[in-house]
Amino acid sequence: MSWQSYVDDQLISTKVIKSAVIAGHDGNIWASSAGFAVTAEELKSLLGKYASTEQMAMNGIMIGGVKYMFLSATDRVVRAKKGTSGVHCIKTVQALIVCLYEDPVVPEQAATVTEKLGEYLISVGY
Repeated sequence: MSWQSYVDDQLISTKVIKSAVIAGHDGNIWASSAGFAVTAEELKSLLGKYASTEQMAMNGIMIGGVKYMFLSATDRVVRAKKGTSGVHCIKTVQALIVCLYEDPVVPEQAATVTEKLGEYLISVGY
């Protein structure tokens, strides 16, 4: 399966995720949904902040030119929101998955979809 089909078939087709991107740990984008204006620099910046939740808490998270308020993080998952929309990210062995959701989707729904694909990629070594 191509990276684009993971974005289209596992994330966007659920109708839970509005926009999604899968990128390498270097920030290079492997696949993204149509019209998602996220940049490699934003992804690199996010990956660099994974170890420092204080930095994310102070400065927020910039995705697609939009600044989101940091909510919480683990060593693999980062959550942030802006109004009734939000971003849910999971870092796998070799990739970063970033998903955006909007009202009426609730954060838990986005978390389930995003982390399901992330856990699968981890299980197959990606």
